[in-house]
Amino acid sequence: MKSETSKQHQKEASADITCGIITLSDSRKSEKLDLSGKYLAEELESRYTLKSRSLIPDEKDELIKSIETMIIDGIDVIITNGGTGLDSRDITVETVESLFEKKLDGFGEIFRAVSYEEIGSAALLSRATAGVYKQTLIFSMPGSPNAVKTALGIIIDELPHFVHHVKK
Repeated sequence: MKSETSKQHQKEASADITCGIITLSDSRKSEKLDLSGKYLAEELESRYTLKSRSLIPDEKDELIKSIETMIIDGIDVIITNGGTGLDSRDITVETVESLFEKKLDGFGEIFRAVSYEEIGSAALLSRATAGVYKQTLIFSMPGSPNAVKTALGIIIDELPHFVHHVKK
């Protein structure tokens, strides 16, 4: 049940938002093999403007460069997928959280709660996170197609509302 305030904010929010996708993977070498990025692109394009999509290795400097480029290009929402696990090469969470001016703890919490219902205690391995950097929303989610579907399902309808608050 949504509050009256949330409903009012949603009415004030514009659905004219731009999105960018960054897939982090050392194994997928082409966008054709990037099933999670493809799913994100299709879903985001059906509602919003997808302005950028990139596939990069799990490298901190490349992730920061990709984020900065998207921000310069005026992207409102950046969604990263991949690089959130516990392997030594998984650098997404540490990298984006070091940039955040504000963290949106609820995203990771809700993602893990929903994931727990779907996959059980393996959800504890998820380090999904979100925050705000330079008036841009960044959502970082695991790279598996099922995790991406779950995470995007949590946020896709509220993206205009979120952007409305971040741009104030």
